[in-house]
Amino acid sequence: QEELVESGGGLVRAGDSLTLSCAASGGALSTSAMAWFRQAPGKERDFVGGITRIGSFTFYADSVKGRFIIQRDDEQKAIHLLMNSLKPEDTAIYSCAAGTGVPMTAPASFTSWGQGTQVTVAS
Repeated sequence: QEELVESGGGLVRAGDSLTLSCAASGGALSTSAMAWFRQAPGKERDFVGGITRIGSFTFYADSVKGRFIIQRDDEQKAIHLLMNSLKPEDTAIYSCAAGTGVPMTAPASFTSWGQGTQVTVAS
């Protein structure tokens, strides 16, 4: 299992931007697909976006498409989630994950998880 550590969460206002980072130990970035999931209170864990191991293709949930961007940073051994035009409904604990990514949208496709970082968007 890879160790994943998220950072960058916080309290922002609607319309603001925020960038989350996920630092990956070992060879996670070279051996795994990476993804971001989020979980709001009382709700299930939802797929936010992911990036494939080969080709670095990115995929996004419809709810964030056009607003969120996943970037891969091989030098820092990290992935970043750039979140723009944030909405109150984006409030959740965001977690990064590493795994096969097949399928990308399913939490069960990922075997390593970070501890999560809280994002709160005030209206």
